[in-house]
Amino acid sequence: MLRVKIGSILLLALLMGCGNAEQKTDRVKTAPEEEGKEASSPAQSQTRNILFFGTSLTAGYGLDPEAAYPTLIQEKIKDAGLDYKVINAGLSGETSAAGKARIDWLLKQPVSVFVLELGANDGLRGLSVQETSANLQSIIDKVRAKYPDAKLVMLGMQMPPNMGVKYTSDFKAIFGALARKNGMAYVPFLLEGVGGVAKLNQEDGIHPTAEGQKILAENVWNQLKTVL
Repeated sequence: MLRVKIGSILLLALLMGCGNAEQKTDRVKTAPEEEGKEASSPAQSQTRNILFFGTSLTAGYGLDPEAAYPTLIQEKIKDAGLDYKVINAGLSGETSAAGKARIDWLLKQPVSVFVLELGANDGLRGLSVQETSANLQSIIDKVRAKYPDAKLVMLGMQMPPNMGVKYTSDFKAIFGALARKNGMAYVPFLLEGVGGVAKLNQEDGIHPTAEGQKILAENVWNQLKTVL
């Protein structure tokens, strides 16, 4: 059951925050040429990479990069004695359409596990649920085409009730439907236990604090560890 209760003011804050170019926290190189060089390295071709592809939630907006949940998951992987390298490709303000356009050059590096966290910015802008679903499916198809043996993980998102009952219901259903269709491991709600909890969010009421990111890491790890 959706427990996130966010007012219109907080929605505006998220849209402004996610769109702030100065706050982008992309953890990967943004030059396709450089990615191509990396992909050509014999050593890297053997690396088992986990690519986290998402929004400001994945990028760790407003925090030290080390506090973002993908980095925390890297620590869990190390503690578990597993040989995987986490790549944080979260980008503030990213929509599913922008992600669809960006994914190709990210796939120039080897990907063993692909974690998809996109759609939240689509929902907050009230974009078509059908369009968002189609864009996410296109991203999944691109990953599968390039790396057919890669394991896939879907991170679900939900919208606040003031977006309307039908829209919030249809939006929530996107992620589970895509996960089932594509045989993906599924986290129903990335912000479970964090959304709507003031002390676990920054002043905008939406982006998690460092403590909130720890909970996000647990939410994801509970599914990801079974995949690894």
